[in-house]
Amino acid sequence: MTDPIADMLTRIRNAISAKHSRVDIPASKLKLEIARILKEEGYVNNFVIKGEGTKRTVRIFLRYDARGTSSITHLARVSRPGRRVYMGATEIPKVLNGYGVNIVSTSRGLMSGKSARRENIGGEVLAQIY
Repeated sequence: MTDPIADMLTRIRNAISAKHSRVDIPASKLKLEIARILKEEGYVNNFVIKGEGTKRTVRIFLRYDARGTSSITHLARVSRPGRRVYMGATEIPKVLNGYGVNIVSTSRGLMSGKSARRENIGGEVLAQIY
């Protein structure tokens, strides 16, 4: 697999379109950080790590409202292996005027676009969620 982040986002998108309550994704440190940001921003209910050693998976519990509508309507990869997208702290765009979230890989780890702007550090914009 050449792009594990895109695979993770696609698995989440597919699970939402099929109205699943949870989705399992092969684990890595980067995917755990993305899941942590999704939970902090309120897009998923929770995530847990299942398994041991190289067989670990991240189980993400998706969030729906009373009508069955997902809290995630758009989930897209911004920086891809074929076209990396780097931005300075002042260049990181607001998603839907602040209603959405960018996931940014910085020198201090993964963080949301709001946190990166607040701490005045730029980096690679990995994904966009709203």
